[in-house]
Amino acid sequence: LARHLQKEAQSQHNNSEFTEDQKKTIAKIATCLELRSAALQSTQSQDEFKLEDLKKLEPILKNILTYNKEFPFDVQPVPLRKILAPGEEEHLEFEEDDEEGGAGAGSPDSFPLRVPGTLLPRLPSEPGMTLLTINIEKIGLKDAGQCIDPYITVSVKDLNGIDLTPVQDTPVALRKEDTYVHFNVDIEIQKHIERLTKGAAIFFEFKHYKPKKRFTSTKCFAFMEMDEIKPGAIVIELYKKPTDFKRKKLQLLTKKPLYLHLHQTLHKE
Repeated sequence: LARHLQKEAQSQHNNSEFTEDQKKTIAKIATCLELRSAALQSTQSQDEFKLEDLKKLEPILKNILTYNKEFPFDVQPVPLRKILAPGEEEHLEFEEDDEEGGAGAGSPDSFPLRVPGTLLPRLPSEPGMTLLTINIEKIGLKDAGQCIDPYITVSVKDLNGIDLTPVQDTPVALRKEDTYVHFNVDIEIQKHIERLTKGAAIFFEFKHYKPKKRFTSTKCFAFMEMDEIKPGAIVIELYKKPTDFKRKKLQLLTKKPLYLHLHQTLHKE
């Protein structure tokens, strides 16, 4: 719903039935929905957006054409931004350092919006089959503090880069400190390990928002192969974008020892 509202709020003036003020209200409701979504996925209880808060928005949404009171929450509309499907951002930019380049990011409706935070629940267990939960603890980056709204897209691909499970996005990171972006979020892999094809790999794409280009970009990626699936902690290396799902031309992000820190739990009936 947040995504649909955001798209309506960002539609061009001449093809929308809403006034600019109404669009601002719609965008604020989208922000509140994102806050509620983040609260539901967070293990921390402070500052969360409660269900009672959400219910206050219902009459506003129902009466959006006539609503003219002050908005009940002090929130900013979700900024106009382009959140791209996996791989699409690679066509828009060439160098991470080209921050001063043109703002060209296509027309506003070129790409589908993807709001971070699309985690899926664990599959039902089956006798003799193994399910994998991966806790994404943190990622080490030299400019961790500069990353805006960072999140990680997790996918499981075969050797040809074809998806074997639905793609999942983590919520935006919990916090940034020193050279780490902390997530502490569980990802439930959406296939029993025994059913993954030979040569499959689990990919982690670290994404962040670029205000100058007004879209979300992949900064680096990491992956884990099937022989690395074992209980306990694991650290995996970070590679330069674009994400190489076929694992043919891999280039380490940096010579510095920077890693993605994970913890694996196996569930077997």
